[in-house]
Amino acid sequence: MNDIRRSILWVVFGMSMVLIWDKWQIHNGHAPTFFPGSAPASTAPAQPGPAAVTADTSLPAAASTAAPGGSAPASEAPGGAPSAVAQRHEFSTDVFKLVFNSEGGSLIEAQLLKHAEATQQSKDQTVRPFTLLNQDGNHVYVAQTGLIGGGFPTHKTPMTLVGGSPSALAEGQNELQVRFESAEVGGVKLVKTYTLRRGHYDIGVRHEVQNLSGQAVNPQLYVQLVRDGSKLSSETPFYSTFTGPAVYTTEKKYQKVEFANIEKNKAEYIKNTTDGYVAMVQHYFASAWLLGDGVARENFVRQVDKNLFAVGAITRLPTIEPGQTQTLESRLFAGPQEEKVLETIAPGLELVKDYGWLTILAKPLYWLLEKIHGYVGNWGWAIVLLVVLIKAAFYWLNASAYRSMAKMKKINPRIMEMRERLKGNPQQMQQEMMKIYREEKVNPLGGCFPILIQIPVFIALYWVLLSSVEMRNAPWALWISDLSSPDPYFILPLVMAVTTLIQTALNPLPPDPLQAKLMWLMPLMFSVMFFFFPSGLVLYWITNNVLTIAQQAVINKSMGVPLKFNIPKFR
Repeated sequence: MNDIRRSILWVVFGMSMVLIWDKWQIHNGHAPTFFPGSAPASTAPAQPGPAAVTADTSLPAAASTAAPGGSAPASEAPGGAPSAVAQRHEFSTDVFKLVFNSEGGSLIEAQLLKHAEATQQSKDQTVRPFTLLNQDGNHVYVAQTGLIGGGFPTHKTPMTLVGGSPSALAEGQNELQVRFESAEVGGVKLVKTYTLRRGHYDIGVRHEVQNLSGQAVNPQLYVQLVRDGSKLSSETPFYSTFTGPAVYTTEKKYQKVEFANIEKNKAEYIKNTTDGYVAMVQHYFASAWLLGDGVARENFVRQVDKNLFAVGAITRLPTIEPGQTQTLESRLFAGPQEEKVLETIAPGLELVKDYGWLTILAKPLYWLLEKIHGYVGNWGWAIVLLVVLIKAAFYWLNASAYRSMAKMKKINPRIMEMRERLKGNPQQMQQEMMKIYREEKVNPLGGCFPILIQIPVFIALYWVLLSSVEMRNAPWALWISDLSSPDPYFILPLVMAVTTLIQTALNPLPPDPLQAKLMWLMPLMFSVMFFFFPSGLVLYWITNNVLTIAQQAVINKSMGVPLKFNIPKFR
């Protein structure tokens, strides 16, 4: 009976690992790894815009199939190339190099000066700033705003840079303003003022809508982020992170919207709200439009064109009488997913750093990791010390498991002899086995449950290390100069594989030869994936393995059970 239970446990464990991995792939917007279904259509037509607030309201150009006035928007041109007549205007702060387009006064490029484009271990040793927003022949990722509801200025309307602002923050200057004005369109002029601040990744954006006509107007303002659906070059088949739109409201909190669901018109999110933000998220970085709390808005997520998507919000402005001006303040964030910084910008913005369903465990683990880093000043050693603290916290739980394993190892010769003697009588074999367990006061599952309890903690730590932008280009020691990239010489993965095999060999072999072989093969196959994992994750697993082996050796010695490698016969 015990053998049957063990077999069932191994089958459940193996299938669970397969299903969990498959669900992670789906959860992060990728095709299933093990159970692929039909691929989503990549040429689905653009969907109609959100329900108009007024009968004559049309969508902004980059979120609809046709621009106001019938012209094709720049973001819908092949490759996303900007208009040939548009002018580029560059501005810099200590953290940004930004490029604005005179066509709509849109932000079409954002380089993050404190983050390198290429990792330090790449063949390209040229240190270039990381480019988050960009618009060229290969990639589209831009921030746009405009008016709808009556043929007013949109992100396609030519705008003029005014004010003669310097192109960069001067020494001692903490703020830089960039102002764009449109010509009168439909009796309305739109003025956009971007406020760039030293040390800040959130940009203030003021929209001034001036009614130059002789009658009242009721425009609506839209803000949107437009991005192609291409995968990041850093993604691998062995682990994936979410890339795509997200909507946050206090009602439903953080809602990720997969590109595949947008194509199928199955996107689910809160559309009408008075708080929150809309964002475009990728590994380590994000952008977001933030309107003020209390401002009613209608969120939208759209497929603009083949492999081109938009997320944004539309808000109705109060009626503007002739000669009057209506102003709306907003903010645009474009930067790294630094948890402490995101928390200060807006409620819930830190959730773009996505820990999934283990957020409740991951956040305190990140807090502790950051505190340790504050003392040691090295993220690699911070990872090592964090694992040491976690193992210390679970010491007595692990000790219980290892004592149970030691007892099993101690009686294993008796079990093997009995199985050989009674192999022709399964019923009597099972009775004798249960008798031995009772006499020796051994619970064959006693080593499993304490370890199972710890699994969520270590999975949460896995996501902390995978999601933290602080690991990007962070050195540890010797040849490891980037904890977010795989070991270029595969030394850490080899150490990981060796420690995994040693740990497995110290455990008692299951009585069944097939189970014994599976117990060896599964960790070995698991280790192979770590050759493609970031160095920080491999370092964390090596540290955990070494501490586990050390504790197991101490427990065995205290119980008088000699250390012995238990290797099954594979012949």
